[in-house]
Amino acid sequence: MGVTVDEFLELLRRLPAHKLNDGGEWTGVKVQGKGFAYLWERTRTVGLKATIEEQLALVAERPEVFEVQFTAGRFGWVVVHLDRIEPDELWELVAEAWLLTAPQAMVTEFEATLGLTST
Repeated sequence: MGVTVDEFLELLRRLPAHKLNDGGEWTGVKVQGKGFAYLWERTRTVGLKATIEEQLALVAERPEVFEVQFTAGRFGWVVVHLDRIEPDELWELVAEAWLLTAPQAMVTEFEATLGLTST
């Protein structure tokens, strides 16, 4: 169980139009200039954008894997311990963070490639 930093970075390749930004101690991940993930290699953790409801549910369900990072507006960022999460679950959370951040036209196109429909 667990995901390495390299495996996390490989997951990001599945997302369209993302950019990595070196922040020194961390690496920011953005789409169209807006952040949706942050990687701290030293601690092997990732901060991901989520809804506040999702943030609270994840932390309540498995506090050994997830931590509350902060809230901003209607979003609740969650810290994910990479060594305690399965790749498939991490992919779902990363994709959701991207979907919450990307412009609607990009979201619609990406969902179509995944065989999903936008509501």
